[in-house]
Parts: sequence; structure tokens; C-alpha cells
Amino acid sequence: MTETKNIATGRSGSMFAPTLEAHRDVLTDRIKGARVLAIGAAGSIGANTAQTIAQFGPACLHLLDQNENALAEFIRQFWSMKTPPDIGDLRLLPLDYGAPVTKAFLSSQEPYDIVLNFAAIKHVRSEKDTFSILQMLDTNIVKQARFLTWLQETSPNARYFSVSTDKAANPVSFMGATKRIMEHVLFAPEIAGKQKGGVTSARFANVAFSNGSILQSFENRLARREPLAAPEGIRRYFVSLEESGHICTLASLLLPNQHIGVPDLDPEQHLVPIKTVATNFLAHHNLDARTYTSSAEAIANLENDAQTGHWPLILTPSDTAGEKPYEEFVAAGESRNDTGLVTIHAVPWAGLQHGGDIKALVTALEDLVLGRAPLPSDKLAIKKMLAMIEPEFMSNHIESAASLDQRA
Repeated sequence: MTETKNIATGRSGSMFAPTLEAHRDVLTDRIKGARVLAIGAAGSIGANTAQTIAQFGPACLHLLDQNENALAEFIRQFWSMKTPPDIGDLRLLPLDYGAPVTKAFLSSQEPYDIVLNFAAIKHVRSEKDTFSILQMLDTNIVKQARFLTWLQETSPNARYFSVSTDKAANPVSFMGATKRIMEHVLFAPEIAGKQKGGVTSARFANVAFSNGSILQSFENRLARREPLAAPEGIRRYFVSLEESGHICTLASLLLPNQHIGVPDLDPEQHLVPIKTVATNFLAHHNLDARTYTSSAEAIANLENDAQTGHWPLILTPSDTAGEKPYEEFVAAGESRNDTGLVTIHAVPWAGLQHGGDIKALVTALEDLVLGRAPLPSDKLAIKKMLAMIEPEFMSNHIESAASLDQRA
């Protein structure tokens, strides 16, 4: 997989590894012997962060994730390492981080020193209908606030980190908007003010070949002998799986309180068209891309193309709901500060720039997802609720009748 990842990042190793090594003593001091809890830990970013943290010798590493199959795969990979880290208390639990059983679990444990949260509904495609959006609101906002309340009761001195996304900067999708509001939930004193150990986050690029990513679909489609598909005109930053774990480790433990870590990536150098990545991926497999705009035509010609060393690549229009043509890490009204970490900058939380009552919004959203309030009639009704905190979302949201679920 290492060579495949380089197709997207253009790097032979992690650009954050030197920063990690330069601050090894500080990281060791904060992690060695610590009690660590990771939520959503079996996903691509969570698993790679947990693996990075494990190398620094925590006394306790508890991993929670609703996906029990992914937890099983994590532990198989862990025990297959040449030298698995010696962690005295390693536990994997298939729990929903916002469910009452998790509150009971937290109350049964000694306080944690470090808590990392990777749970998210992360796909832009999930804004296709109101029910999918409600699940996104529940996972990304409501449960985050609920979990923080429980954490302040059980581990008030823990350092807390929850991963965000580059799509939270000037959001044009519901996913980006929910993550933007999640950041307010993390940092607003009226919600997280009692978390004495500090709270941080991170926004970064697409994780190349992560679970559910378009790049992982290239591998799956080729293995199933299907055409590849990529959107025209869409450019993305990419980091490797290993780099995602490094970014989150650095941002969670070395950033100041109420700061968001962003990678030092340059748009001229690092923004890559997805079409280019798809072409390079096929070249890595000794195949030349042959482009199509029709799925039916690409499927019909696959075997003939394959016999001549080609492979069909369907280029789709970039006209689906919430699809941003490029990525950015710093929003309007925010600043980017030097952290001394070289490869990571820090964006201080700029506060609720447009006013609004974040606690009231969380309560209103909780009433919706728990059925205590009438279901919204359409997406516009939900958009108006989010605009109470982020009014620009009303005009910035990219609406379309087309959905990614309608594309190859």
C-alpha cells in the first residue's frame, strides 16, 4: 500500500514524521503511562492515530467504535505488528459514543488523561435527504455536545481532541456546516468550558485510500474489473493514512487550547485533480486511462480496452449537491498562526462571529433527532437552523438535484 499512497500524495514518507520526531520527548512525557480513550477508533484516521499513540507507551488504550468488524480488523493488525506495543490495558468496545451505555462505561472507569474523538458522518453525499442529514446532525453535533457533558463529569482534567475537516472552512455542504458547528460546540465556553485539560481540533485533506474514499474505490473497482470514475474539475489535497495519524497526534497534544491544527500544504504544489490521481493509479498498474462520459459505454468497452492495455475512466460532471471544487483550511475571519511545529499551523477559534446561541441550537437539534419536535419538511428548514450560527451557509450551500448516489 505504501507505493499506492504515494500516487496521491507524491511523497515517499510522512511529511509530519520529522515534526513528530523533533517533539518526541514532549509527546512521550504526555503519553507514556497515560490513560487514553479513542472514539471512532476503528476508522481510517482513528486507527492510524491510535497506532501512533500506542508507540509512546500509554498505560491504558481504550478504543470505542460502532463498527465491530473494523475493531476486529484493528486488533488483528495490531497483533500482527513485528513488535506490538506493550500496553497493559488495551480494550476494544463496540459502543455508540452518544448512547447511554457509553455514559455508564465512562462512569465505571478511572479518569482518562487524553480523549480523542474521530466519530463522524463524513460524506458530502449524506445530504441527499432529510433523514440522512438528521443522522449527520446527531453524530457530528448532538452526540458531541452530549459526550462532552459526560466527559466533564468523569474526566474533567482530560485533554480532548475531536477531528474536524477542511470542508468546515467556508462550508458549502451540510457535512461541512455540521463540522463547522461542531467546532463551536468544542470551544464554546458554555458547552466545553469545564474541560480543564484543553480542547483542540484539526482540519486536513482527503486521506488517500481511506475507508469509503474515492481513491479506495479505484482499488475496489479495479479488483472487480469495473471502470474507474472521477469528477471533472475537482482538485483535492491528499495526505496518507500514516500522515493522518501523525497530524491528529500532533494537534491533539501539542496545540494550545481552542486551536485547530491545519497542515502546511500549498495550493499551487499540493492541490491535485482527482482525474490526475486516477490516471496515475492506472499507470501504476501498467494501464493507460481511456476516458468516457457515459457509464454504459465505459462498461461495454471494458474488456476491449483491457486487451490493449487500457482501462475505462468515467469523467463525471461536478454538479452534485455540496460538492466544492477545491479545498481550503482557513475560513473568512480566521487567522493562521505559527506553532513551531513546522508542518502544522494553528487556527485560533474565532468565536461565534455572528452571534447566536450555540446551546439553544444544540437543544433544538437534539429535539429533532430524538423526535421531540416535528420533523423538518425539507432541507431548507434544517439549513435555516444551522444559519442561526453560520448565516453565510444559506447562500454558500451548493444545492443541486443531482446526488453522488446517482453517479458511477
